[in-house]
Amino acid sequence: MALSSSHIQRFLLGNLHGSFSSTSKHYYHHNHRNTFAAVTCTSRSRCYSAIAIDAPSSLADEVPGVRWGSIALQGIREEMEDDIIVRPNGLDGFSFAAVFDGHGGFSSVEFLSANYRDELYKECLEALQGGFLLVEKDFNAIKEALEEAFAKADAKLLKWLEMKGEEDESGATATAVFIGDDTLLISHIGDSSVVLSRAGKAEMLTSPHRPYGSNKASLQEIKRIREAGGWIVNGRICGDIAVSRAFGDVRYKTKKNEMLQKGVQEGRWSQKFISRVRLNNDLVVAYPDIYQVNLDSDTEFIVLASDGLWDYMSSSDAVSFVREQLQKHGNIQLACEALAQAALDRRTQDNVSIIIADLGKTDWQNVSLQQQNMVFELAQALATIAIVSIGIWFSSQLSL
Repeated sequence: MALSSSHIQRFLLGNLHGSFSSTSKHYYHHNHRNTFAAVTCTSRSRCYSAIAIDAPSSLADEVPGVRWGSIALQGIREEMEDDIIVRPNGLDGFSFAAVFDGHGGFSSVEFLSANYRDELYKECLEALQGGFLLVEKDFNAIKEALEEAFAKADAKLLKWLEMKGEEDESGATATAVFIGDDTLLISHIGDSSVVLSRAGKAEMLTSPHRPYGSNKASLQEIKRIREAGGWIVNGRICGDIAVSRAFGDVRYKTKKNEMLQKGVQEGRWSQKFISRVRLNNDLVVAYPDIYQVNLDSDTEFIVLASDGLWDYMSSSDAVSFVREQLQKHGNIQLACEALAQAALDRRTQDNVSIIIADLGKTDWQNVSLQQQNMVFELAQALATIAIVSIGIWFSSQLSL
């Protein structure tokens, strides 16, 4: 349910006041999609934003029962390079949501997201045949379609960046989810993450694409980069970028040789060094991991967020936090805003973008009551054990 303007104003002016510049200006607006947005802009940067979505319930292809909350905050960063999309309908009974996390500027995010050309969603819509493939539940066909959609979106972005006629080294990670009544599909590149709450237990559904660490995903990325002729310094490709899969990043795709020469000019390495380098493939790729997850009766909600949250809060902590919020008031937007505030309270150094989808399978009031009953029953059991133990001890004393 969408927040009233007073709710968001209180949140932005109250909870986040300490993070805002003294020159901030606040704007509130409705749009044709029945979405309420509150935006705070500073003189030095783009905008903080809190978005509450209240989609028309009369739409026939909307996923029944799913409720959405979303928010994108700049935090202490000088620039806002994140963006989010939530479309509760439009894919033949599946909802679409995505988090974009930019680096090196906002251009790539702007091209891919709804702020400019909405290129990723359009490519997914076309490749999935308007959602028909999602309904058919042929995972291999879906996987091929999403890989094609990501590849086409990246090719168009690279061409656009080169046509701009200026040096643009921007890139963007993207994690997109497609939610049906009983199925979740994820298409993922980068270091945002998706977490599912299943009966209160956190399940991390994605692995970050970063060229450091000893987990399987990281080792695969390190191997791929080295086989492509690249190198890694302090967990960064060529000592520069810390994410190994992303849209854009022309210097690691179509302009690799220019990147090497620029490094010589900047004194980052020598001409002799690059004479031995053989870059035979892209160092950063837009090839997505595709996941399919069954949404059973015990699946409660999904948290999709940029690393501005996950670098400062574990998946289990986030799930516990959101559950506690929903048990208190049941408002998914308020829970989303509170989670973002928790990231700020933990002094996150990054932009924070969060989308939460309550799957509509949980009666949060009853969950609270059940937990209260469990606590009461546990207390009763402990009291009974204590009484019995005292009785046994007293009887043993009498028999001495």
